[in-house]
Amino acid sequence: MASIETPNSSLLSGAAPFAISETLEPDVEAAQGTKAKGNTTPTSSSGASFPLIISIISPFDFWTVKNVTGRLLVGLRWWNDIQPDGTNVWMFESRDPSRPVNQTDSRIFWTSLYLSVVIWILLAFFVLIQPSWLLIVAVAITLNLANVIGYTQCDKDAKRKWATGFAARAATSNPSLAGRLFSAGLGRFFT
Repeated sequence: MASIETPNSSLLSGAAPFAISETLEPDVEAAQGTKAKGNTTPTSSSGASFPLIISIISPFDFWTVKNVTGRLLVGLRWWNDIQPDGTNVWMFESRDPSRPVNQTDSRIFWTSLYLSVVIWILLAFFVLIQPSWLLIVAVAITLNLANVIGYTQCDKDAKRKWATGFAARAATSNPSLAGRLFSAGLGRFFT
């Protein structure tokens, strides 16, 4: 829908480590809470409630990944807009295709995005033994899957827009029939 401008082409020094720590922090906290010595309830021996900590960190992680790290590292942002008639419309923002994304930042973002879902699913198997954690793990999986689905759709939309724009530029710059057919085929390949 809109274009996102990022001031630096490489944000590895600032945003990427933040993205990893933000995305994986709730997973580590939950794992520590379930593995604490003598921990038969989801409360640590010091009295701090791990479910409360995870319940606070997980939505913060969701919002940060959705609105900050995705925009900074891969130039993508998504949201769901509810229309007055009650229908949902997915809205996507992407960077200008002429400004390439740093490949290291991109790999860190996508790896941590998918890895956090895998970790929460693995934790879900462990909490089947102790169901008091089940609701928290289910919420964390839902939030992380929402980011995965949103960013996957946003990435597809950005590639489709790029391919459509590339095909349109190629068709207008090469007015021959062969050039237009090639451009149309290339545009269809990326959608």
